Amino acid sequence: MSVKFVPVTASPAGTVSSVAEATRAVVQEFVAARLAGDRARLVALFADEVDWLLAENPAVPWIRPRSTAAECAAQFAELMEHTVPEDARASVDTFFVDGTDAVLMGHLSGTVRATGKTFEGPFALHLTVEDGRITRHHLYENSLSIAQACAP
Repeated sequence: MSVKFVPVTASPAGTVSSVAEATRAVVQEFVAARLAGDRARLVALFADEVDWLLAENPAVPWIRPRSTAAECAAQFAELMEHTVPEDARASVDTFFVDGTDAVLMGHLSGTVRATGKTFEGPFALHLTVEDGRITRHHLYENSLSIAQACAP
């Protein structure tokens, strides 16, 4: 998977709280672990129980309810099983951090292995980090494009 990540610097006054700095560091570690496909590191980054939101889509095999660290980390492996890894792209254009919350916005695209069809669209990912672990993972994406790419 290829990801273009645009780092964001501190505010002009240079006053970023230590909570926000810790959140930013965990989210950057999450992105690095996703890029590396490092499931063990992802499990360590997710809390034992996670508030996971990704609109259920029966046509898409890697989109399903999840709540544990292991289930959340497995989502990346399942995505790679069902898509063509070398066609996967994601760009992060915006990265906001406010205390324990972080929002990444960008664009993603890929190809479904079983159908050869492509999908694309914008995404927003809302993460919450508490005690150094991700407790919320809410992903909003173009689920229609993904479902159409999965359809035979």
